[in-house]
Amino acid sequence: MTRHRSGDIGASNLQTGARFALLGLSVNAVFAVAKITAGIFGNAYALIADGIESSLDVAGSIVIWSGLRFAARPPDASHPYGHGKAEPLAAVVVALGVLAAAAALAFRSVHEMFGRHHAPAAFTLVVLVGVIIIKETLFRFMNRVGRSLQSTAITTDAWHHRADAVTSAAALLGISVALIGGEDWRQADNYAALFACAVIATTGARLLGPALAEILDTAPGGEIGASIQQAARSVPGVLRLDKCFVRKMGVHYYADLHVQVNGAITVRDGHELAHRVKDAIRATDPRIADVLVHIEPA
Repeated sequence: MTRHRSGDIGASNLQTGARFALLGLSVNAVFAVAKITAGIFGNAYALIADGIESSLDVAGSIVIWSGLRFAARPPDASHPYGHGKAEPLAAVVVALGVLAAAAALAFRSVHEMFGRHHAPAAFTLVVLVGVIIIKETLFRFMNRVGRSLQSTAITTDAWHHRADAVTSAAALLGISVALIGGEDWRQADNYAALFACAVIATTGARLLGPALAEILDTAPGGEIGASIQQAARSVPGVLRLDKCFVRKMGVHYYADLHVQVNGAITVRDGHELAHRVKDAIRATDPRIADVLVHIEPA
């Protein structure tokens, strides 16, 4: 009974995450078109670069959405542990895409510095102010959702929105300087574009680490490990714990324990004790999908 409830909660969380990823995709698509169009007609290279980054965000949101949808699939004969690894894998793809975008935009910005540069139009500032407000709001909302669902992919997508807000702020500053400073300062938005590239690259590197750690089954931080051990020790008949391994797969956790008990008990008693340990641990957190308990004589 507990197993089905845990699975339902995990699938629901992943489906919720997929809906938010779809929201991010829609917002990025609108902003990509608005930025590139305004940048072309307003002679603002920083805004064009920002728009290209937003178009890459669209591709990233598609990857995140697809990964979350795939991760929500129930376990089957080929994937008895479920499809949760699709979620951090999607995050890795997005993070690598962010790093590639930073390199491409930096190359383009340096190239534009050696060409003739027209003064940017003032109306591009209005576009950027709107983008910054909406993107920062979207980041705060999705980051809160990602943390509550313990979703690496949603948190990655949230920080992608924060990076977009920062790059738009850099473009706003560069274009403002170019407008106020006149002809001698027209290269300011190119320098702003380079700064945006540095921010994008930093964000990509920051997002890549946690996703790779999850794929490599790195022990999760926080209180999950301590709560599992505490629950196991609270079961009557458990003398001590020899080992406790925990790994994260999507929004689920899996635990392996070596429990030491009185060596004189029967096999049946040991089997029943293992089930009590498992039930006690899974009762502490609905995200714990399964627990493997190995009984050892103390």
